[in-house]
Amino acid sequence: MADFGGADLDAFRAEARDWLEANFPKSLRDSEQQMIPGAEALSEDAKRWKQAMADKGWGTPTWPKQYGGGGLSGPQARVLQQEMDRIGAYNPVAGMGTSMFGPTLLEYGTEDQKQRHIPPIVRGELRWCQGYSEPGAGSDLAALSTSAVRKGDRYVVNGTKTWITAAQWADWIFVLARTDPHAKKQEGISFILADMRTPGISVRPIETIDGGREINEVHLENVEVPVENLVGVEGRGWTYAKFLLEHERTDTAGIAGCRQQLEQLHERLARERIADQRLSDRIAEVEIELEALAFTELRTLAAESAGKRPGPESSILKIKGTELQQRIAELALDALGPYAERHVAPKYFNLRKASIYAGSNEIQKNIIAKRILKL
Repeated sequence: MADFGGADLDAFRAEARDWLEANFPKSLRDSEQQMIPGAEALSEDAKRWKQAMADKGWGTPTWPKQYGGGGLSGPQARVLQQEMDRIGAYNPVAGMGTSMFGPTLLEYGTEDQKQRHIPPIVRGELRWCQGYSEPGAGSDLAALSTSAVRKGDRYVVNGTKTWITAAQWADWIFVLARTDPHAKKQEGISFILADMRTPGISVRPIETIDGGREINEVHLENVEVPVENLVGVEGRGWTYAKFLLEHERTDTAGIAGCRQQLEQLHERLARERIADQRLSDRIAEVEIELEALAFTELRTLAAESAGKRPGPESSILKIKGTELQQRIAELALDALGPYAERHVAPKYFNLRKASIYAGSNEIQKNIIAKRILKL
């Protein structure tokens, strides 16, 4: 495992702690500002925090400095996250651009594509959404039917994508589309970028069980996209899609969020003076499992620090992380009883989908069986 201690990291921890204490506004701790996707709704403190992180490059800490990233090592990025968690700071440029699309473009994009798209992601100026799932292609994603037909210097894209998070706020979408209808289903798919303002793209919100409207259907009707918006090689989009999903599943573990939820649960129990030994035992069990998951994440980080990409191990993080998120929400629901509707019931309902998105947990178990256990 990579070295996560030592004098160099201790010095960086002190640097990060001092910088965060000086730049993160205390007014934003546990603030709903963290959940607002549109910069137009941000408070002045939130705007200043976003600008500070963008200037520092720490919203994308391990990305190359040449594109505006932080240029940090994996262990340094881990220390930075720990220090952010310590004071309740959040990443103001986080989103699909930083967690999914950016790493994929850095790996497979052309230099022109990197120069055009990576710096705006680093600065939080552009928001991305993911055009993967379709009404007839969810867990079996390779069965997608959205088509992209090349006509001269354009692709003409037609199809429908569903369960698209934050599409109504996104500036761009990365789309999996079938460019060769005669190839094997995994081999005829390409990875294409489209500006959400392009004529022919329409968005219809879908209301979730908790009353939220953050997911959508996206319809593409004769959408013309420049050929230079193709990422990598035509027909090899499935390779790029799998790479992206490995990053998404690693991020979906949500360890920092789980810790924050547990901290909030302890605060609520103390505030309501709720004391129940069985409940305390259940919370302790979750805390132990969460720490075990955190060490699994550290092993993944160590591998990345050695130059390896996230692999099927990301499926382990995705399964266990989403299960723990659901269990913590259920604990809060059980603990607060009739008071839960206002505080945690919406989160409990919303997290029912956590074990489904980014590839259902059942599919992740198949991946582990095939690629790790060789069954």
